[in-house]
Amino acid sequence: MATAVPAERDAVAQAFPRPAQELRLPGAVLCRTAFAAGAVVDLLAAGVGPARAAASTATALTAAALDGAPYDLVVSAGIGGGFAPEAPLGSLVVADAITVADLGAATADGFLPVTELGFGTVTHHPPESLVRAVAEATGARTGTALTVSTVTGTADRAAALRARHPRALAEGMEGFGVAEAAAAQGVPVLEIRAISNPVGPRDRAAWRIGDALAALTAAFGKLAPALESWKPHDQ
Repeated sequence: MATAVPAERDAVAQAFPRPAQELRLPGAVLCRTAFAAGAVVDLLAAGVGPARAAASTATALTAAALDGAPYDLVVSAGIGGGFAPEAPLGSLVVADAITVADLGAATADGFLPVTELGFGTVTHHPPESLVRAVAEATGARTGTALTVSTVTGTADRAAALRARHPRALAEGMEGFGVAEAAAAQGVPVLEIRAISNPVGPRDRAAWRIGDALAALTAAFGKLAPALESWKPHDQ
């Protein structure tokens, strides 16, 4: 499971019954824990932004594959912005589409995603059966999670993003990078976001980071049956 920063990683770790063991890799540090039934879980504070998150996730994936124990699933988890009113503060979003919102070109006619320029990828789709199971277990809303390199800070940009991505519920900075690394090695991916602030005008006083981290812990406390029972052939 890849988060951006240690505070998010530690919030996820609190949901597991076993203390984490630190494992050092070149350029990355894993915290290894396990579900009560014994399935191993590696937690990674992958860094902020899609590029760093992709690089750190790729390091962990490659190390596991070379060790003969490749991962069955990669989860991008953390707090993020929510598009009102569908994703209010403290709610949970599980992505059925992980989309990079600002990879492309600005033109006189508006933004063009990189796919319309004839190359690249802009969306990864998590396994439908797993998204369904996670939403049922946690009460999460399902929709598109947008990945951006620059966090939205104005009402105009929030409106523009919703116009281009009408199913968008959450905004973060790492999900697409994690998904790209997972896809390169053929590993399914999931993204879960606890909403800490509204997407729109930047207002630090309105952020509820502590509440969102607590929601993240609570969510992962409910996820064990869904994640333990899911297998790649279920997708």
